[in-house]
Amino acid sequence: MDEKQFEVVKKDNYTIISVLVEKLDTHIAPAVKSELVLIAGNGEKNIIIDLKKARYCDSSGLSAILVANRLCKNANGIFVLTSLQTAVERLISISQLDTVLNITDTVEKAVELIESKTSKA
Repeated sequence: MDEKQFEVVKKDNYTIISVLVEKLDTHIAPAVKSELVLIAGNGEKNIIIDLKKARYCDSSGLSAILVANRLCKNANGIFVLTSLQTAVERLISISQLDTVLNITDTVEKAVELIESKTSKA
């Protein structure tokens, strides 16, 4: 039986996708992408991706992250990437995505960021 690779928790104002495996790569990224498209299609515009367990990310993982970012932007929402491990953080920096993405240390901080930005809207 396949272990669950990620879980989706829907809250009032945002949705959290927690990656539950060590690698955000070609095995899981397509499923994460289609989940993102579904979430956005349901009108959810604030998405948090929690990568606390992911120690590795490849280009398809980055692509899933960028899809999330674009979907949120298009919906005038907020996308936050949180709990990055060192290797993933390094990849994001090398790709210069740290200048484009909202990144926080914890899910709590990500939620605070969304709450602070949406309460002003």
